[in-house]
Amino acid sequence: MEGSGTNTRDFVSFFLFWLCSLPAIWFPVHKIRHLFTVKAYFVPFAGLAFFIWAIVRAHGIGPIVKQRGTLTGSAHAWQVIKGIMSSIANFATLVVNDPDFARFARKPRDAFWSQLFTIPIGFAVTSFIGIIVSSSSIVIYGQPIWSPLDLLTRFLDEGGSAQRFGVFIIATAFALAQLGTNIAANSVSAGTDMTALLPKYLNIRRGGYICALVGLVMCPWNLLSTTNNFTTYLSAYSVFLSSIAGVIICDYYWVRKGYLQTRDLYSAKRDGPYFYTFGVHWRGYAAYIAGILINVVGFAGAVGNSVPAGATYIYNLNFFCGFIVSSSVYFILCRFFPIPATSDTWLEVGDDVRNLSVAYDNSDSYEEPVMTQQFAKDAEVLDLEAGDTMKGNF
Repeated sequence: MEGSGTNTRDFVSFFLFWLCSLPAIWFPVHKIRHLFTVKAYFVPFAGLAFFIWAIVRAHGIGPIVKQRGTLTGSAHAWQVIKGIMSSIANFATLVVNDPDFARFARKPRDAFWSQLFTIPIGFAVTSFIGIIVSSSSIVIYGQPIWSPLDLLTRFLDEGGSAQRFGVFIIATAFALAQLGTNIAANSVSAGTDMTALLPKYLNIRRGGYICALVGLVMCPWNLLSTTNNFTTYLSAYSVFLSSIAGVIICDYYWVRKGYLQTRDLYSAKRDGPYFYTFGVHWRGYAAYIAGILINVVGFAGAVGNSVPAGATYIYNLNFFCGFIVSSSVYFILCRFFPIPATSDTWLEVGDDVRNLSVAYDNSDSYEEPVMTQQFAKDAEVLDLEAGDTMKGNF
């Protein structure tokens, strides 16, 4: 369809990939971990091969990095800032859904140290390879090709069995990487959120399939129709996720100071500390909306409307602005309207957890648990991921 950003070939390819992704959603995360193990070995080597191939085609890295820039002064500086914001937006979803996977760690420090190095190094190397590969297209073809997949298509059009084999291997790596991203950043996180919203009717598996359906009907190929559409989408992502991250981080580190009443987190009793006001934590919603509003005018400008220059500058810093505003508003609201289950000093339970009790008797008392279970040593024992233990099977 004209103007849709896709064609018959690309749409059929997308639909087949979407269809092949459905079986992967069925399995609990700890049972599909072998897919991520294969991905961890195969994809980096394929990316490195693509990187070397592009450099060889461009006759060395020198002609690529020596290309002169076209912007100077403040225009250049703001483009750098936009690039930083786009990079943050790229992993903003991982910031807010990190607990979906970090909860499988045996101790908090197990998740902390691994991510401290892998996230910045991994994203830096991946971004560097993407920049060099895309920039090489100017040297090779005389025009910028921002999508690595489009560049692979140009390589394929040149023919030759070696070219076809190389493109096949690299394209397979792209498909495997995207499959892992869909599961990790989309299906599991959406399923977890939906499980928390309607635990009686949904588990992580069902939520993952709902996410897959939404991903189809939203026509995502429109986002890739132009470079501007894609970067605008990433920026809009930050508008919403930055506000969520601001509330979450402020709540844990500054309001509660790491203190959580673990058993009460699993309780829906009206007198529980996490039931709030009729089951709604209105302070969090108010702070979330405030973080969005600071960027909404600039977002209107990003999609083509005329807005004041100041709003554009704020929007160029969308993640930081949304994060700071939402966290500040949340902190202030919690000062004026205090919430229960907080600490005056840093009091994170952390590694001291040995026994976890999440059950109560039929009384309203919070003092006498009727069941105590040894805290699981690994995710396979606890097996809360698929909701099978606490919510029933699919």
